[in-house]
Amino acid sequence: MIEIALKVTIALIALAVVLNVYRLIRGPDATDRVLALDTLYINAIALILLLDIQLDTRLYLESALLIAVMGFIGTVALAKYLKRGSVIE
Repeated sequence: MIEIALKVTIALIALAVVLNVYRLIRGPDATDRVLALDTLYINAIALILLLDIQLDTRLYLESALLIAVMGFIGTVALAKYLKRGSVIE
């Protein structure tokens, strides 16, 4: 039963990734693109963790943590750039 749930969840999150990429490309303004990028890295973390569970290994946990940290820093930097026009001031 868990194998079926994992496959369904992976398929649904992959669909969410495709929709995020669409919003990233076709977003009407920069804030929509930043939010799509933020959601995209969260979905990437979810896919990596589900793959880790499906393969029954713990090799991908560090990469999920790295993506989480880098995604957070990227989102903050983009938000500061959109608000002020520069990242460091």
